[in-house]
Amino acid sequence: MNRKQRRAETPRVRDGMPAVGLALDRAFNTGLQYHRAGRLEEAARYYRQVLAVRPRHADSLHLLGVIALDTGRHRRAADLISGAIAIDPAQAPYHANLGTAFWKLGALDEAVACYRRALDRDPGYAKAWFNLAAVLWKEGKATEAEAGYRAALRMQPNYPEALDNLGTVLARTGRTDEAIACYRAAIVCRPEFPEAHNNLGTALLEQGQAEAAMASYREAIALRPGFPEAHFNLGTAASELGQPDAAVSHYRNALALRPDYADAWLNLGVALKDLMRLPEAIACYRQAIALEPANAEAHSNLGIALLAAGELPEGWREHEWRWKTPHLIAARRDFGVPLWRGEPAEGRTLLIHAEQGFGDTLQFCRYASMASARGMRVIMEAQPPLVRLLRTLAGVDVVLARGDPLPAFDLHCPMLSLPLAFGTSLETIQSSGRYLHADPARVAEWRDRLAAVDAASTRVGLVWAGNPRRHSRGLTAVDRRRSISPERLAPLLRLPGLRFFSLQKDGPRPAGHIAALDFMTEMEDFADTAALIMNLDLVISVDTAVAHLAGALGKPVWLMDRFDTCWRWLTGRSDSPWYPNLRLFRQPRPGDWDTVLDAIARELTRREFGAAAS
Repeated sequence: MNRKQRRAETPRVRDGMPAVGLALDRAFNTGLQYHRAGRLEEAARYYRQVLAVRPRHADSLHLLGVIALDTGRHRRAADLISGAIAIDPAQAPYHANLGTAFWKLGALDEAVACYRRALDRDPGYAKAWFNLAAVLWKEGKATEAEAGYRAALRMQPNYPEALDNLGTVLARTGRTDEAIACYRAAIVCRPEFPEAHNNLGTALLEQGQAEAAMASYREAIALRPGFPEAHFNLGTAASELGQPDAAVSHYRNALALRPDYADAWLNLGVALKDLMRLPEAIACYRQAIALEPANAEAHSNLGIALLAAGELPEGWREHEWRWKTPHLIAARRDFGVPLWRGEPAEGRTLLIHAEQGFGDTLQFCRYASMASARGMRVIMEAQPPLVRLLRTLAGVDVVLARGDPLPAFDLHCPMLSLPLAFGTSLETIQSSGRYLHADPARVAEWRDRLAAVDAASTRVGLVWAGNPRRHSRGLTAVDRRRSISPERLAPLLRLPGLRFFSLQKDGPRPAGHIAALDFMTEMEDFADTAALIMNLDLVISVDTAVAHLAGALGKPVWLMDRFDTCWRWLTGRSDSPWYPNLRLFRQPRPGDWDTVLDAIARELTRREFGAAAS
């Protein structure tokens, strides 16, 4: 947390003050004593007594300005301190405190100029370096801010606030190890420094050390129980450790201290969604939006919760806010043509472009055929491993790999905005079954190869892990919840009359032998995997792209689903309106894969691979 200096300086009486008489001298020193004791009204009364006799008494003007600064009268402070500087421009504290007045007034350039004038007069003035650095950081000048904090520390090595703020600069510029060292040094200088403990926790959390982060947050709270940010951060760490109940409690503690804490309402909603308490999560997101109407993450998360609850029309609208979230704002593309929102466009050319993961593209590419049926010429841009397969979509004129030159087009639409454009509800999802197709020649090749291996057994494909997406701590945590150790599949692999095939392209490999044939090194893209899947009787997968692939190919697919299910699988049902051939096996409790695997083992013995009824 980057902080400015809390109080302006009250300097000692300077040597060599002009003789103003003993009574006047006593009045000024009495005011100074009251000032140092925090009795500001009494101090101000004595400073005014001095000024009534000596209107050009610079120190009294300056210190009246300091009192105005400390009591929130920032314009008055600037006027008084400027008057002191007009009388005696050589005093560095005058310029430094005028800088703080300008900072409070939002005049950052003027504040910087004042701090620099203070340092011209006293280059060893550590607090002026500190405040200059803080303003430069607020202006987004990280390199200059770092230099300022380092200068303050050269003047005053055991300066805990400077160490703490330098740590923040280093953390925000990706140097987490150095930031941690700064926070720890600040704590050595001042063990009872709750902000530094809190900031240390955040840096440790950034490194994936959630347990250590929680210890730091708890120390911050022990030092300052009414520290809402530390309670909030403790909730974040609990979430990353897979403790949503604890996270809910910590976020509620933060909100008890600060009811208008929009980010705490947002994260409380996320924790409640992880517990599948969707109505409560939706209410929290709406509260965050009421406090911050432009909070893109609150809107986007509200959209996801509404979609999971089956409230698709409003969910799609709120989901459009995803383009303003930190996760996707840089990925938003401007093609210089209008976004298609579902209006009639017969005869015009529409570019549909993939935007997120392989599974999203496989699920929503179906809308391209629907756009073609409305009389549009459709161009699709997708991830390179999907291009060959997507060329089997009905009605699509051109399929290009992302990065290829694009032909001319009139309109564009990101793939996950297509449901909104088509006004999709639960009742209007196009789910006729198979809409992607494998190459018949490749299917025949695999038919012959697998017949040579085992012509009699029932063939089952397995996928146990998704993409860990290590670029995002949050997405990595989701992957840990959706993936399963391959060794846990051993009870399925021992079932008689079944031949298992690994469809796991990447991800964790089994620690020992696993009784599943693996041809995935031969798979160049999804079209190759599709040809293999068409020769299987069933695909069993965690929530990853292969489940969507099997669904789009019309093959029976059983989804091993985590408790905090993805929005697309809805709640309270074992089928999917998106894929009539898909059956859901849901965790009844977070992390409970045993129940899922037991249910799948029972169903495998029945050899009935059709989808379940809703």
